[in-house]
Amino acid sequence: MDKVERFDTVKQYNESQDVETLHPLVSVVKFNETPKLLKFKAYFDIYAVFLKLEKCGELSYGCQSYDYDDGTLIFIGPGQVYAVDGGDELISSKGYGLVFHPDLIKGTHLGKTIRDYSFFSYEANEALHLSKKERSSVLDIFKKIIEEIKQNIDNHSRTLIVSNIELLLNYCTRYYDRQFITRTSANKDILVRFENLLNDYFRSGKAQNLGLPSVAWCADQLHLSSNYFGDLIKKETGTTALDYIQSKLIDEAKARIFDDRKTINDVANDLGFKYQQHFTRLFKQKTGMTPNEFRNLN
Repeated sequence: MDKVERFDTVKQYNESQDVETLHPLVSVVKFNETPKLLKFKAYFDIYAVFLKLEKCGELSYGCQSYDYDDGTLIFIGPGQVYAVDGGDELISSKGYGLVFHPDLIKGTHLGKTIRDYSFFSYEANEALHLSKKERSSVLDIFKKIIEEIKQNIDNHSRTLIVSNIELLLNYCTRYYDRQFITRTSANKDILVRFENLLNDYFRSGKAQNLGLPSVAWCADQLHLSSNYFGDLIKKETGTTALDYIQSKLIDEAKARIFDDRKTINDVANDLGFKYQQHFTRLFKQKTGMTPNEFRNLN
Protein backbone atom coordinates (compact mmCIF):
# COMPACT_ATOMS: atom_id res chain seq x y z
CA MET A 1 0.00 0.00 0.00
CA ASP A 2 1.28 3.46 -0.91
CA LYS A 3 2.36 5.54 2.03
CA VAL A 4 -0.07 8.37 2.79
CA GLU A 5 1.43 11.38 4.51
CA ARG A 6 -0.75 13.48 6.77
CA PHE A 7 -0.66 17.25 6.94
CA ASP A 8 -2.53 18.62 9.92
CA THR A 9 -0.41 21.76 10.13
CA VAL A 10 1.37 24.14 7.78
CA LYS A 11 4.68 23.21 9.40
CA GLN A 12 4.20 19.52 8.54
CA TYR A 13 3.65 20.40 4.89
CA ASN A 14 6.65 22.71 4.85
CA GLU A 15 8.87 20.00 6.34
CA SER A 16 7.79 17.56 3.64
CA GLN A 17 8.88 20.12 1.05
CA ASP A 18 12.14 21.03 2.83
CA VAL A 19 11.18 24.68 3.25
CA GLU A 20 11.31 26.95 6.28
CA THR A 21 8.15 27.84 8.19
CA LEU A 22 7.92 31.63 8.37
CA HIS A 23 4.30 31.77 9.56
CA PRO A 24 2.60 29.01 11.60
CA LEU A 25 -0.72 29.23 9.74
CA VAL A 26 0.14 29.98 6.11
CA SER A 27 2.89 29.23 3.61
CA VAL A 28 3.65 29.64 -0.09
CA VAL A 29 6.03 27.05 -1.53
CA LYS A 30 7.88 27.33 -4.84
CA PHE A 31 7.83 23.87 -6.38
CA ASN A 32 11.06 24.30 -8.31
CA GLU A 33 12.82 24.56 -4.92
CA THR A 34 11.30 21.35 -3.48
CA PRO A 35 12.52 17.73 -3.68
CA LYS A 36 11.61 15.62 -6.74
CA LEU A 37 9.54 12.50 -6.06
CA LEU A 38 8.22 9.51 -7.97
CA LYS A 39 4.94 9.52 -6.09
CA PHE A 40 3.17 11.80 -3.67
CA LYS A 41 0.04 10.98 -1.70
CA ALA A 42 -1.18 12.92 1.31
CA TYR A 43 -4.19 13.55 3.50
CA PHE A 44 -4.74 17.27 4.03
CA ASP A 45 -6.41 18.74 7.10
CA ILE A 46 -5.49 22.19 5.83
CA TYR A 47 -6.46 24.18 2.74
CA ALA A 48 -4.22 24.10 -0.32
CA VAL A 49 -4.17 25.85 -3.69
CA PHE A 50 -1.62 24.46 -6.15
CA LEU A 51 -0.64 26.48 -9.21
CA LYS A 52 1.12 24.35 -11.82
CA LEU A 53 3.01 26.30 -14.47
CA GLU A 54 4.24 23.42 -16.60
CA LYS A 55 2.84 23.21 -20.11
CA CYS A 56 -0.12 20.82 -20.03
CA GLY A 57 -0.46 20.44 -23.80
CA GLU A 58 -3.56 21.18 -25.83
CA LEU A 59 -6.81 20.91 -23.91
CA SER A 60 -9.85 19.76 -25.86
CA TYR A 61 -13.38 20.44 -24.67
CA GLY A 62 -15.90 18.55 -26.79
CA CYS A 63 -15.25 19.53 -30.40
CA GLN A 64 -13.46 22.75 -29.45
CA SER A 65 -9.88 23.40 -28.40
CA TYR A 66 -8.66 26.21 -26.17
CA ASP A 67 -5.17 27.39 -25.33
CA TYR A 68 -5.45 27.30 -21.55
CA ASP A 69 -2.17 25.49 -20.90
CA ASP A 70 -0.33 28.37 -19.23
CA GLY A 71 -1.34 27.36 -15.72
CA THR A 72 -3.57 24.98 -13.83
CA LEU A 73 -5.03 25.52 -10.37
CA ILE A 74 -6.02 22.64 -8.10
CA PHE A 75 -7.89 23.24 -4.84
CA ILE A 76 -7.81 20.96 -1.80
CA GLY A 77 -9.93 21.31 1.32
CA PRO A 78 -9.54 19.78 4.78
CA GLY A 79 -10.33 16.06 4.83
CA GLN A 80 -9.24 15.38 1.26
CA VAL A 81 -6.49 13.19 -0.19
CA TYR A 82 -4.28 14.47 -3.00
CA ALA A 83 -2.04 12.17 -5.01
CA VAL A 84 0.42 12.51 -7.88
CA ASP A 85 2.05 9.57 -9.65
CA GLY A 86 4.99 10.23 -11.94
CA GLY A 87 5.26 6.59 -13.01
CA ASP A 88 8.93 5.87 -13.69
CA GLU A 89 9.79 9.57 -13.92
CA LEU A 90 10.62 11.89 -11.05
CA ILE A 91 7.91 14.50 -10.57
CA SER A 92 9.43 17.81 -11.63
CA SER A 93 6.96 20.61 -11.15
CA LYS A 94 7.07 24.35 -11.68
CA GLY A 95 4.64 26.53 -9.82
CA TYR A 96 3.47 27.46 -6.36
CA GLY A 97 1.65 25.85 -3.48
CA LEU A 98 -0.38 27.99 -1.09
CA VAL A 99 -1.37 26.20 2.12
CA PHE A 100 -3.23 27.69 5.06
CA HIS A 101 -4.72 26.36 8.28
CA PRO A 102 -8.46 26.83 9.00
CA ASP A 103 -7.44 28.76 12.13
CA LEU A 104 -6.00 31.51 9.90
CA ILE A 105 -9.47 32.46 8.64
CA LYS A 106 -11.46 31.66 11.78
CA GLY A 107 -13.70 34.60 12.73
CA THR A 108 -13.03 36.45 9.45
CA HIS A 109 -15.41 37.06 6.55
CA LEU A 110 -13.58 34.39 4.58
CA GLY A 111 -13.99 31.96 7.46
CA LYS A 112 -17.76 32.42 7.22
CA THR A 113 -17.91 32.10 3.43
CA ILE A 114 -15.19 29.53 2.64
CA ARG A 115 -17.84 26.83 2.07
CA ASP A 116 -19.28 28.91 -0.76
CA TYR A 117 -16.15 28.22 -2.82
CA SER A 118 -17.37 24.86 -4.04
CA PHE A 119 -14.26 24.24 -6.17
CA PHE A 120 -12.45 23.06 -3.02
CA SER A 121 -14.52 19.89 -3.47
CA TYR A 122 -13.84 19.42 -7.19
CA GLU A 123 -11.80 16.46 -8.38
CA ALA A 124 -8.32 16.93 -9.84
CA ASN A 125 -9.63 16.38 -13.39
CA GLU A 126 -11.97 19.36 -12.85
CA ALA A 127 -9.08 21.73 -12.21
CA LEU A 128 -9.11 25.37 -13.27
CA HIS A 129 -7.18 26.08 -16.47
CA LEU A 130 -5.85 29.62 -16.74
CA SER A 131 -5.20 31.91 -19.68
CA LYS A 132 -2.02 34.01 -19.68
CA LYS A 133 -3.87 37.05 -18.34
CA GLU A 134 -5.52 35.01 -15.60
CA ARG A 135 -2.23 33.39 -14.66
CA SER A 136 -0.62 36.80 -14.33
CA SER A 137 -3.33 37.98 -11.92
CA VAL A 138 -2.99 34.83 -9.82
CA LEU A 139 0.80 35.11 -9.68
CA ASP A 140 0.54 38.73 -8.52
CA ILE A 141 -1.59 37.64 -5.57
CA PHE A 142 0.75 34.76 -4.70
CA LYS A 143 3.68 37.20 -4.68
CA LYS A 144 1.81 39.62 -2.39
CA ILE A 145 1.12 36.80 0.06
CA ILE A 146 4.79 35.78 -0.06
CA GLU A 147 5.89 39.35 0.66
CA GLU A 148 3.52 39.59 3.62
CA ILE A 149 4.65 36.25 5.07
CA LYS A 150 8.26 37.42 4.94
CA GLN A 151 7.41 40.51 6.98
CA ASN A 152 7.64 40.43 10.75
CA ILE A 153 4.22 39.37 12.07
CA ASP A 154 2.27 42.36 13.39
CA ASN A 155 -1.35 43.36 14.03
CA HIS A 156 -2.00 43.77 10.31
CA SER A 157 -0.40 40.56 8.99
CA ARG A 158 -3.42 38.27 9.33
CA THR A 159 -5.86 40.79 7.84
CA LEU A 160 -3.68 41.44 4.80
CA ILE A 161 -2.90 37.76 4.16
CA VAL A 162 -6.52 36.67 4.52
CA SER A 163 -7.69 39.54 2.30
CA ASN A 164 -5.32 38.42 -0.45
CA ILE A 165 -6.44 34.79 -0.14
CA GLU A 166 -10.07 35.90 -0.40
CA LEU A 167 -9.21 38.02 -3.43
CA LEU A 168 -7.55 35.00 -5.03
CA LEU A 169 -10.61 32.82 -4.44
CA ASN A 170 -12.95 35.48 -5.82
CA TYR A 171 -10.87 35.70 -8.99
CA CYS A 172 -10.97 31.92 -9.24
CA THR A 173 -14.77 31.99 -9.00
CA ARG A 174 -14.80 34.33 -12.00
CA TYR A 175 -12.35 32.13 -13.92
CA TYR A 176 -14.39 28.99 -13.26
CA ASP A 177 -17.44 30.81 -14.63
CA ARG A 178 -15.42 31.50 -17.76
CA GLN A 179 -14.37 27.87 -17.95
CA PHE A 180 -17.97 26.68 -17.73
CA ILE A 181 -18.89 29.07 -20.58
CA THR A 182 -16.01 28.05 -22.86
CA ARG A 183 -16.78 24.37 -22.31
CA THR A 184 -20.22 24.72 -23.93
CA SER A 185 -19.90 21.64 -26.16
CA ALA A 186 -18.68 19.40 -23.33
CA ASN A 187 -21.38 20.77 -21.00
CA LYS A 188 -24.13 20.10 -23.54
CA ASP A 189 -22.89 16.53 -23.84
CA ILE A 190 -23.11 16.14 -20.06
CA LEU A 191 -26.67 17.54 -20.09
CA VAL A 192 -27.70 15.01 -22.76
CA ARG A 193 -26.14 12.18 -20.76
CA PHE A 194 -27.86 13.47 -17.60
CA GLU A 195 -31.22 13.51 -19.38
CA ASN A 196 -30.70 9.99 -20.73
CA LEU A 197 -29.58 8.80 -17.30
CA LEU A 198 -32.82 10.02 -15.71
CA ASN A 199 -34.96 8.60 -18.52
CA ASP A 200 -33.36 5.20 -18.09
CA TYR A 201 -33.64 5.41 -14.29
CA PHE A 202 -37.39 5.97 -14.23
CA ARG A 203 -38.33 3.77 -17.19
CA SER A 204 -36.19 0.76 -16.31
CA GLY A 205 -37.73 0.30 -12.88
CA LYS A 206 -34.56 1.26 -11.00
CA ALA A 207 -36.49 3.82 -8.98
CA GLN A 208 -38.64 1.07 -7.44
CA ASN A 209 -35.55 -0.71 -6.12
CA LEU A 210 -33.14 2.17 -5.49
CA GLY A 211 -35.50 5.00 -4.55
CA LEU A 212 -35.27 8.56 -5.81
CA PRO A 213 -32.07 9.41 -7.71
CA SER A 214 -29.82 11.77 -5.74
CA VAL A 215 -27.56 14.48 -7.13
CA ALA A 216 -24.55 12.57 -5.77
CA TRP A 217 -25.63 9.36 -7.54
CA CYS A 218 -26.13 11.15 -10.86
CA ALA A 219 -22.75 12.91 -10.56
CA ASP A 220 -21.03 9.59 -9.83
CA GLN A 221 -22.64 7.97 -12.87
CA LEU A 222 -21.34 10.83 -15.01
CA HIS A 223 -17.85 10.57 -13.41
CA LEU A 224 -17.98 14.05 -11.90
CA SER A 225 -17.74 15.34 -8.36
CA SER A 226 -21.08 16.38 -6.86
CA ASN A 227 -20.11 20.04 -6.48
CA TYR A 228 -18.72 20.39 -10.00
CA PHE A 229 -21.78 18.64 -11.43
CA GLY A 230 -24.11 20.88 -9.44
CA ASP A 231 -22.30 24.04 -10.50
CA LEU A 232 -22.26 22.95 -14.14
CA ILE A 233 -26.01 22.24 -14.18
CA LYS A 234 -26.70 25.58 -12.48
CA LYS A 235 -24.61 27.46 -15.05
CA GLU A 236 -26.17 25.66 -18.03
CA THR A 237 -29.83 25.56 -16.99
CA GLY A 238 -30.25 28.27 -14.36
CA THR A 239 -31.65 25.70 -11.96
CA THR A 240 -30.09 23.37 -9.41
CA ALA A 241 -29.38 19.73 -10.21
CA LEU A 242 -31.95 18.73 -7.56
CA ASP A 243 -34.63 20.93 -9.15
CA TYR A 244 -33.75 19.44 -12.53
CA ILE A 245 -34.19 15.91 -11.18
CA GLN A 246 -37.47 16.82 -9.49
CA SER A 247 -38.81 18.47 -12.66
CA LYS A 248 -37.97 15.34 -14.64
CA LEU A 249 -39.66 13.25 -11.96
CA ILE A 250 -42.84 15.37 -12.12
CA ASP A 251 -42.92 15.11 -15.93
CA GLU A 252 -42.69 11.34 -15.58
CA ALA A 253 -45.38 11.39 -12.88
CA LYS A 254 -47.79 13.36 -15.07
CA ALA A 255 -47.54 10.77 -17.82
CA ARG A 256 -48.13 7.89 -15.39
CA ILE A 257 -51.07 9.52 -13.62
CA PHE A 258 -53.07 9.23 -16.84
CA ASP A 259 -52.94 5.42 -16.53
CA ASP A 260 -56.17 4.83 -14.60
CA ARG A 261 -55.15 1.22 -13.99
CA LYS A 262 -52.69 2.51 -11.42
CA THR A 263 -53.52 4.17 -8.14
CA ILE A 264 -51.68 7.31 -7.05
CA ASN A 265 -49.88 5.12 -4.51
CA ASP A 266 -48.75 2.82 -7.37
CA VAL A 267 -47.36 5.81 -9.26
CA ALA A 268 -45.54 7.04 -6.15
CA ASN A 269 -43.98 3.60 -5.59
CA ASP A 270 -42.95 3.27 -9.24
CA LEU A 271 -41.11 6.60 -9.01
CA GLY A 272 -39.19 5.63 -5.89
CA PHE A 273 -41.22 7.26 -3.11
CA LYS A 274 -41.53 5.29 0.12
CA TYR A 275 -44.63 7.19 1.15
CA GLN A 276 -47.44 8.51 -1.04
CA GLN A 277 -47.78 11.70 1.03
CA HIS A 278 -44.20 12.69 0.14
CA PHE A 279 -45.04 12.30 -3.55
CA THR A 280 -48.27 14.25 -3.15
CA ARG A 281 -46.48 17.07 -1.33
CA LEU A 282 -43.78 17.40 -4.00
CA PHE A 283 -46.29 17.16 -6.85
CA LYS A 284 -48.44 19.93 -5.37
CA GLN A 285 -45.37 22.05 -4.69
CA LYS A 286 -44.31 21.80 -8.34
CA THR A 287 -47.72 21.95 -10.08
CA GLY A 288 -50.05 23.70 -7.64
CA MET A 289 -52.40 20.72 -7.43
CA THR A 290 -52.47 17.22 -5.97
CA PRO A 291 -51.99 14.15 -8.18
CA ASN A 292 -55.71 13.33 -7.84
CA GLU A 293 -56.69 16.87 -8.79
CA PHE A 294 -54.41 16.67 -11.81
CA ARG A 295 -55.90 13.32 -12.85
CA ASN A 296 -59.48 14.58 -12.50
CA LEU A 297 -58.72 17.86 -14.32
CA ASN A 298 -57.28 15.99 -17.30
